[in-house]
Amino acid sequence: MATDFKGYLIEEFIEDYEEGSLQRRQALKLIAGVAGSVAIADSLLAACTPAPSGGFPLVTSATLGGDDPATAEGGFLVAGDDITFPGQDTKLMAYHSRPAKEGSFPAALVCHENRGLTEHIKDVTRRLASSGYAALAVDLLTREGGSASLDPSDVPGLLGNTPPEQFVQDFISGWEWLKTQEYVNPDGVVMTGFCFGGGVTWRVAIGLPDLRAAVPFYGPHPAPEDLESIQAAVLAVYAESDQRINQSIPQIEAAMEEYGKVYENVIYPDTSHAFHNDTGPRYAPEASADAWSRTLAWFEKYQSSDT
Repeated sequence: MATDFKGYLIEEFIEDYEEGSLQRRQALKLIAGVAGSVAIADSLLAACTPAPSGGFPLVTSATLGGDDPATAEGGFLVAGDDITFPGQDTKLMAYHSRPAKEGSFPAALVCHENRGLTEHIKDVTRRLASSGYAALAVDLLTREGGSASLDPSDVPGLLGNTPPEQFVQDFISGWEWLKTQEYVNPDGVVMTGFCFGGGVTWRVAIGLPDLRAAVPFYGPHPAPEDLESIQAAVLAVYAESDQRINQSIPQIEAAMEEYGKVYENVIYPDTSHAFHNDTGPRYAPEASADAWSRTLAWFEKYQSSDT
């Protein structure tokens, strides 16, 4: 089964191999999982020239932590937990976090990277809760037993061979569940996602009219002709060196302008794909902090249907 994420994932692993952040054996397994063939993976890597050493330096950062953590100044204490909720054809797994106080909070959706629902994505969900959102990160590997139950090297292949329409429906189901919670303001929802999840965020924006604001981080773009149905205000975040994504920005800009959509983008200089992930080797602290600040400001500006 081919999906429009399949080529994106293969290109990502080839790039990681060429930059030295994946060893050949790792890249071979990941690409074979997506392509469905070791022979294809081997032939793709044979045409590559890997970096002689090392890849990116590892930079780490403190994360928000678990329930009721110490938050940034002005933030809310949060409560978070792994949950299940009704999907279209199964009970879906997710991580849900919200401010640990009484009130009615705007809703936010979060889409994980191609590694599944990791602790980092759970932390991003808690960051949104700390800023006043009832946030839900859907595990798109629920039908395979959930991200935590899988060999991480199998995850990209499973995601790359799943119809994108299923991802969109799972997030629509997540929004339908959020609307039933007494502490959630049902007047629209916002969404962000990273890498693979950025691509899913674009596609949910196309398929979910209630989405008020979307911030996809360096994800694969949809076809420009599909953008006409977007109702959300879109802020697209990019890394300067991520040319396999950035080369299609002009087509996206032109289509969003043609269709009269609310759209902005920001390209962070001296950054690489996945620069926002503070557990990964390409983490760029200053760019990450600025992008997150812009994300929250964008959500605040457009989360209401009155905007």
